[in-house]
Amino acid sequence: MKKLILFGSTGSIGTQTLEVVRESGNKFEVVAITANNSADTLIEQAREFNPKYVVIGNELLYEYVRAALYGLDIKVLAGQESINNLPTIVKADTVVTAMVGFSGLIPTMKAIEEGMNIALANKETLVVAGDKVIPAAKKRGVAILPVDSEHSAIFQCLVGENHNSIEKLILTASGGPFRNHTIEQLEKVTPADALKHPNWNMGAKITIDSATMMNKGLEVIEARWLFDIQPENIDVVVHPQSIIHSMVQFVDGNIKAHLSLPDMRLPIQYALNYPERTTNSFERYIFNPIDTLTFEKPDTEKFPCLQIAYDALKQGGNHACIINAANEIAVSAFLKERIGFMQISEIITETLSRVIKISNPSLNDYIYSDQEARLTAEQIIEKIKTK
Repeated sequence: MKKLILFGSTGSIGTQTLEVVRESGNKFEVVAITANNSADTLIEQAREFNPKYVVIGNELLYEYVRAALYGLDIKVLAGQESINNLPTIVKADTVVTAMVGFSGLIPTMKAIEEGMNIALANKETLVVAGDKVIPAAKKRGVAILPVDSEHSAIFQCLVGENHNSIEKLILTASGGPFRNHTIEQLEKVTPADALKHPNWNMGAKITIDSATMMNKGLEVIEARWLFDIQPENIDVVVHPQSIIHSMVQFVDGNIKAHLSLPDMRLPIQYALNYPERTTNSFERYIFNPIDTLTFEKPDTEKFPCLQIAYDALKQGGNHACIINAANEIAVSAFLKERIGFMQISEIITETLSRVIKISNPSLNDYIYSDQEARLTAEQIIEKIKTK
């Protein structure tokens, strides 16, 4: 049985990973799971999968979780430090990083140092510090297997291909729920509106990122590091049906496209079983004569976050780290109705203008830049509130 550590087991990707584990029979053993605040779901999962370790990030919930799992052969830990150090105390073949945001960086790096393969759903790890993560993985001989549907699609298109034959990567975007909105309409968008994604079932933060198209911007940065491709060779096209998940154009003009239903269990299963393909009972896409697959150019005037991400990638250094941190703070503020939808991009831009730029950052520099950007973004939001 392949041993798995699952960071972020109670979120959207985490719960779907456990669905894949159930579907796979006895192929996988879940040896450790973590969550931040969702104690009841974590307890439920622990009772079903009986991991060796359970970690609750919120230390105030430690006694509650420990008491609920009393009598089981499960070690309960608490706190971000315990999450970060988990790969050093329990061994696994693959670590699934399904945490959202910057918090996934340190545990992913620790898992790489321990020689464990990474099924990467935490795109922020590469957005923030791709220049550190990828060389570390290569040095340790660790495979980084993408779980994002777009990057899994590209990864699958590239199996058997020579890297030198790639001309362009083409990431597809659904366009989110506001693709046809005017700027005036976008200014009135509520969190409830933004959480209604037309195709995907995702967590709140990623759903908002999809609505602003920052999610696609972060995926462009992730693709740059995963596939060693320069920004000018990564395109984004809006594909509202979300059937083609991404494409690769080769130097001879041929294009490979990856198609499937918008079901995250498919890239999760592929990453966990790679290089094998395994059967499942998931729904299949059926070609229908009335189906139409359409493509549009993204509108960066209405959705400036995509261009902000491209610019940060081209600038290099800690620029991407700064926009990622500012985005996390701005999205959280929007969900709490402290700011408007269109102010998300404004806060990111303003934060980027204020935070110290570092051209060749260390890992500690990234940690400092993340903290500085969060504080700066929060200060900007506070000023908006008092106006």
